[in-house]
Amino acid sequence: MTEGVQRRQVVAGKPYDVFHTDCPARDLVDHVTSRWGIWVLISLRSNDLRFYELRESIQGISEKMLAQTLRALVRDGLVWREVEPTTPPQVTYGLTEFGRDIGEPLTELFDRITRRLSPHGAG
Repeated sequence: MTEGVQRRQVVAGKPYDVFHTDCPARDLVDHVTSRWGIWVLISLRSNDLRFYELRESIQGISEKMLAQTLRALVRDGLVWREVEPTTPPQVTYGLTEFGRDIGEPLTELFDRITRRLSPHGAG
């Protein structure tokens, strides 16, 4: 039997069972820790960026994958999206308060890893 998000939040003790396949928190974790989700959150940590700026900041990501990743993160409430009605439209992305909260430990992890790497790279 599946339960709705509201009921899970009301149940005392353990609001989410992240090991259960229908847990909404599990989907969010999957999006954040996806191959590109983590890089989008880290890229947006300091500045709001336009789509093309994000694409340039994350080497190796295709337009299609960036668009899919951004759609998921916007839907999850981690990233906001603003469209300026110009020709062509200019689309800017930034972290919501929730996105900043989730992105902070990821940025800390990234910073710890890069501090430990030798100056000549690790691979």
